[in-house]
Amino acid sequence: MKVYLNGKFVHHSKASVSVFDHGLLYGDGVFEGIRSYGGRVFKLEAHIDRLFESARTIMLRIPMSRAELIEVVKSCLRVNRLRDAYIRLVVTRGVGDLGLDPRRCARQTVFVIADKIQLYPRSLYERGLDIVTVATQRNVPEALNPQIKSLNYLNNILAKIEAINAGYEEALMLSPSGYVTECTGENLFLVKDGALVTPPPYIGVLRGITRQTVMDLGRRMGLDVREDLLTRHDCFNAEEVFLTGTAAEIVPVVTIDGRVIGRGRPGPVTRRLQEEFRALTRTEGL
Repeated sequence: MKVYLNGKFVHHSKASVSVFDHGLLYGDGVFEGIRSYGGRVFKLEAHIDRLFESARTIMLRIPMSRAELIEVVKSCLRVNRLRDAYIRLVVTRGVGDLGLDPRRCARQTVFVIADKIQLYPRSLYERGLDIVTVATQRNVPEALNPQIKSLNYLNNILAKIEAINAGYEEALMLSPSGYVTECTGENLFLVKDGALVTPPPYIGVLRGITRQTVMDLGRRMGLDVREDLLTRHDCFNAEEVFLTGTAAEIVPVVTIDGRVIGRGRPGPVTRRLQEEFRALTRTEGL
């Protein structure tokens, strides 16, 4: 496998980043996880736009244009002869010293990896996922805004560890006020009374690319699609719950904290959204 690193493709065994890189030392950088289907990169422009938004917020200059990054992502697939792949695009502050001062980093680091990914076993997409609420709260926007897709994912990892220790694959994270935010790497939706509802970004969630795609599909299906504050009570009493993410796609949830959601199996809205999403990925992309 070849990796793009600072202007050239190198074998993955030789793709080295300095131990003084602030992305490694402090999580000082941004990234995007992107999918390709049948050789088409899905929602690539939206991912690149979000990368630049994240970088702007942390005052990180990306040393390439949008067009150049798009071409690098597509080239990474061609070089590795991949059609269905997961692509990780990363920009770090670059090499600095052991201090925090970002001004010490003279040149940003850019790398792109394209490989296969299977986030959850295929069986979970058919029978549904059991999740559990964890004590680790989602970062508040005033501290580290979850809408910044930064390299600092320790908040998510701590929640994931709690879920694993409790015997679950995924964790539901709440805000400090007790509202539902998202899971460790996916946005959350619920279905009730013909409405498709997801928490609003200001509560502390990533404005997911798949999240927006599902909202658009839901409107096309005639659903009342909205962003609203949700509690665990709302989720427990929903007809359907599912998660969305670039790597995860659309994953049904059948229990939360031991409460059975709906009939305890993936519901009709979730199933149809899965079908519509798969159809879209076969026809849309660069």
